[in-house]
Amino acid sequence: MKQGLAKHDVLYHKTICELSCRKNPYDCGISAANTIASLSAGVIKQCHMRPAALLNTLVIAGVGLIGGSIGLGAKQRFLAEKVIGFDKNKDALETALKRGVIDEAYSETGDWLKKADLVILASPVKTLVKLAQGLEPYLGKNTVVTDVGSVKKEVVDALSHLRFVGSHPMAGSEKSGVAHADAALLENAVWVLTPGEDTDPATLALVREFITHLGARPIRTTPEQHDRLVAAVSHVPYLAAVALTQLIGNDVDRELMMLLAAGGYRDLTRIASGNPLMSRDMVLGNKYAVKETLEKLLAQLSELEQQLEHPETLLQTAEHTKEIRDSFPIVRRSLLPAKYEIVVAVQDKPGQLAIITGALGEASINIKDIEMLGIREAGGAVRLAFEDEPQYKRSIQTLRNIGYEVMTQN
Repeated sequence: MKQGLAKHDVLYHKTICELSCRKNPYDCGISAANTIASLSAGVIKQCHMRPAALLNTLVIAGVGLIGGSIGLGAKQRFLAEKVIGFDKNKDALETALKRGVIDEAYSETGDWLKKADLVILASPVKTLVKLAQGLEPYLGKNTVVTDVGSVKKEVVDALSHLRFVGSHPMAGSEKSGVAHADAALLENAVWVLTPGEDTDPATLALVREFITHLGARPIRTTPEQHDRLVAAVSHVPYLAAVALTQLIGNDVDRELMMLLAAGGYRDLTRIASGNPLMSRDMVLGNKYAVKETLEKLLAQLSELEQQLEHPETLLQTAEHTKEIRDSFPIVRRSLLPAKYEIVVAVQDKPGQLAIITGALGEASINIKDIEMLGIREAGGAVRLAFEDEPQYKRSIQTLRNIGYEVMTQN
């Protein structure tokens, strides 16, 4: 250790090298002293400011809510050196540029597509195949293509000749457009991958890695299985929300019923506020699976109607249904690992974050998420999240050992 260099500065240098540029701190060619000096001066080599990008060029074809959220996530997590937006809607492109969703914008296809490592088709589901066909002549031979459509069989079959992997993030909002894009929309979201029988393993691996680094959790199904499952958990619930909303809208006491509609009813019908055109195309694109699921729903409703004459049977059904519903976690733990969080009190002094992250790095504790909770004149707090319980417990002890006040989940 060089004279005059604090231990936490060395730890910080080590943390920067290992977590940011993923190099051995003793092989990166920049000393701890130079690292800290560069930070103090406000300049430092790019290697120490961001991780190596997964992709050189990412293209978002369809800059709307989901496409925009992917672009934001990719930029915030340094997954691509350049994010390009393609959309016929120039207003959407302008909004995306202003919000920092994309770095460049195009409204026409061209040779600029040849440098794309990954193209994400993020237009309405009805237009996905046509969009891909328009881009295809300009794609490089190694360009990987994926989509975010909610119907998979038709798209996978049509694009199987490309380096294509069908995918569908189980995320969304009743709001639409890039103005409402939010990288957090995809964090911890289940993201379904539906490769075809002939999908190249390397192509699938790239898409899976990108999705994982966005903070989502990829799972794999067949295209047919995806469409059947999504009909039950997404498409038919949309039609049910439409029907329930129409029940009020067509009633002679419409205004009074709207006044009486409480939180439960509003929650049930929230998705009816989604984009009507996109929602229509979504259910029509999966109409065969939707019809099969609707038949099952109608049979369930018919059975419930009969149980109105049999109170005990209805009670048993209600109790069983409650057990099923209560077993739904807000985040499905079997798929999405829990985050173990602590909150650390910090003084409003330079170097506090460096000391904390450095100490944890020295103890081989991996931070999965970090959030500043606000710094006041007297100080503030930092929230840290860890992947598993052992690292969570060791982080508490490590930070308390060096004098920090740590608040835990319990």
